[in-house]
Amino acid sequence: MGNKAPCLLMEILFVSHKYPPAVGGMEKQSFELIQGMKRFSKVHTIVYEGGESKLRFFWMLRKRILQTCRENPGITAIHFNDGLMAAICAGHKGYEHLLRAVTLHGLEVVFPNRVYQRFILPRFNRFDLIIAVSQATAEACVQRGLSPEKVVVIPNGVDAALAETVKRSDFLQSMATKYDLDVQGRHILVAMDRSVRRKGFSWFIQQVVPKLKGNVVFLMIGPFRRRPGGFEIFLRYLPTFLRNQIALFAGFPTDEATIRLLLERPEFQDKVRHLGKLPFEDIRQILAAADAFVMPNIPIEGDMEGFGLVCLEACLCGAAVFASRIDGITEAIHDGKNGVLLPAGDAEAWANALNVQMENTSTSVVRTDAAKSYTLDHFGWDKMAGDYWEQLKKLSGGSQAARFGH
Repeated sequence: MGNKAPCLLMEILFVSHKYPPAVGGMEKQSFELIQGMKRFSKVHTIVYEGGESKLRFFWMLRKRILQTCRENPGITAIHFNDGLMAAICAGHKGYEHLLRAVTLHGLEVVFPNRVYQRFILPRFNRFDLIIAVSQATAEACVQRGLSPEKVVVIPNGVDAALAETVKRSDFLQSMATKYDLDVQGRHILVAMDRSVRRKGFSWFIQQVVPKLKGNVVFLMIGPFRRRPGGFEIFLRYLPTFLRNQIALFAGFPTDEATIRLLLERPEFQDKVRHLGKLPFEDIRQILAAADAFVMPNIPIEGDMEGFGLVCLEACLCGAAVFASRIDGITEAIHDGKNGVLLPAGDAEAWANALNVQMENTSTSVVRTDAAKSYTLDHFGWDKMAGDYWEQLKKLSGGSQAARFGH
């Protein structure tokens, strides 16, 4: 790295196509990272905010990076916030003299395509720093040939303000008025995220919900289409292998069609509801009132959960968290500390644990106050940004030493 950026790391350019107003874990992480790094360095950004087509955003990316660097000659490093950005930008010419870092979240490492694994993933070694959001992601990187000397683990953080969530006195009335849902006297289980197969939502409905005791309602929150869209119909006509590849690459909700069918079955109509996308405050209220938050991920070949940010958010809102012992989830939820880890795909274990939780919430398996404290102590956006700064500073210092022959 002797020809890399000189002396102090004073200015950083952050590049991301996952950014608000779009909603999601990666969007939140990108926003908080950029905001947090402003405490340490002068920050420049090129981010996708929806004002143009995503295709044009990627098409113009190299030109915009070069222009930003020309206008701001103090920039010494560029950070790309996911593997798609890395794949596109690894071949760029014109700014090779700058330090380059990339964050990998999971799927972009294990994407099950031989051409991608053989020709595209190895390009990530051109970056000076590869940041994995979990040890599971880091191990997947090294197993697939990325340089272990370049790979470091920096877990995502969580917004500490969520710990201030308080259940409103009008919660029951609000649920009835807004969502035509009577939850009085019912045990509330909640899952939240996109309906992709690895999240295990349809598995949970079919295998676990019938085994739950008492008056239970399972609520799902997140983007959800009540009818098939054009892209879903298009995918149906493709060969299975190609359909799966495109769905994974595009982040398509591969579990949505199955969930729609399950919601129509009589045995689930009173026990399962998908509420779709909700206002943030409503989500906080539902989590605060829930008997448990579940993240029942199942193993899907060629896919993985890089971390488990939604579990931390649910924990801070006051929900007892039950999650699968799989992938990067195990680095967000520490069993017995801020939640319970259960065997992925073991319906009996899941049903037994949740039934115990619901039978007597006063002696909950998860002590939610202690879980909140543990999460606040071990995860935070400020800590995440500080860890990024330390790694980039170390990288810059090593570059400086190499440059001057030390």
